[in-house]
Amino acid sequence: MWGGRFSARPADIMQAINVSIGVDRRLWAQDLAGSRAHCRMLAAQKIITGADAEAILGGLDAVEAEIRDGTFPFRDQFEDIHMNVEARLAELIGEPSGRLHTARSRNDQVATDFRLWVRAACDAAVEQLKGLQSALLVRAEQHAGDLMPGFTHLQPAQPVTFGHHLMAYVEMFGRDAGRFADARARMNENPLGAAALAGSPFPIDRHMTAAELGFDRPMGNSLDAVSDRDFALESLAAASICAGHLSRLAEEIVIWMTPQFGFVTLPDDLTTGSSIMPQKRNPDAAELVRAKTGRIMGSLVALSTVMKGLPLAYSKDMQEDKPPVFEAFDALTLALGAMTAMVAALQPNTERMREAAGSGFSTATDLADWLVRELNLPFRKAHHVTGAAVKRAEALNVDLSQLPLAELQSLEAGVTEAVYKVLTPEASCASRQSFGGTAPEQVRARIAEWKTRL
Repeated sequence: MWGGRFSARPADIMQAINVSIGVDRRLWAQDLAGSRAHCRMLAAQKIITGADAEAILGGLDAVEAEIRDGTFPFRDQFEDIHMNVEARLAELIGEPSGRLHTARSRNDQVATDFRLWVRAACDAAVEQLKGLQSALLVRAEQHAGDLMPGFTHLQPAQPVTFGHHLMAYVEMFGRDAGRFADARARMNENPLGAAALAGSPFPIDRHMTAAELGFDRPMGNSLDAVSDRDFALESLAAASICAGHLSRLAEEIVIWMTPQFGFVTLPDDLTTGSSIMPQKRNPDAAELVRAKTGRIMGSLVALSTVMKGLPLAYSKDMQEDKPPVFEAFDALTLALGAMTAMVAALQPNTERMREAAGSGFSTATDLADWLVRELNLPFRKAHHVTGAAVKRAEALNVDLSQLPLAELQSLEAGVTEAVYKVLTPEASCASRQSFGGTAPEQVRARIAEWKTRL
């Protein structure tokens, strides 16, 4: 490729560290799309002849057919996907192939290819997230009124419904989809035509190539166009946050499946056994989703570290931009698919969750709220009275709903029999009617809204 300037071939170690075709061959479809757009633009601007453009486009079709058929000769000696395609094009059509690279560089070529790939990956992530949200909505609607304990610090806090708990993840994954969509909108500018770093002296039409490749506009600065990898970093940030949400849900599934909790089970085809302990049913899919998160977050750190000290414009360091992005989105795709399957197959033990919903004095806040509403106590005093009531119930080994009225009246004289109406988990949940609360009516309203959105 640069034989006019160099008289010696690269050393073996130089070739080994420089070659990237093993990684960037995944960009073949994007590379062909960019080359076709560039070729058509060159012909439209009369930079190359119509005959040469026709030969190039026919050759690119032949290259695509070979790649799809698995007969394309990917060769390390040509370093990357761009030179592999160009070399094969020369073998197929001869001299016209050399005109394709007019008014472009591998710098703007790879920036365009990579941007197209990441854009498609963000679109795919949004679609997968919608599928996961839909699975969660089905489950949430089935269990909008089924009680479970809500936790803070992993300690029983207040009763909620299982549907409400699942809807929390619908909200999270909705924000994740929004982050991918935002990243896509910002990245949807075309680097092609920036050439090596300074633009081109040829009368190219960058708006034409932008339109053909589905970009909103050309990038406005040629230096930025070839050196920017913000789009990859932002997409990795979105993937990392999304993976964090997946990991939280995976962790809850792992906890819920323990015999100590016993809230849910997964079917045989989504669990594994043990090579030595016959009784085991392990939630390995959830555990692996949890582990994939580390790889996704690590990819963001890896690319951030590559980019942090690079001067403008292009440096070969940026060849290392693709492995972390490919790895992260591969892992995210797998994790989203696995989580969607688990949510669809979860078998909740509603009786066990209902039993646990009333444990740990989970209606204590309801007692405090009743004291404020009915007896006009300041909340801090009501909190103190309730704490004393919990302490007394603990001593008697009973729940708050079983604490004798006389005991409650000894702590606050105005307490009446009516207080027991708020001390059940069902009453607690039903009372949380504020927007976004756990009352089943509120949960069902939010489910209906998300169904419309999706």
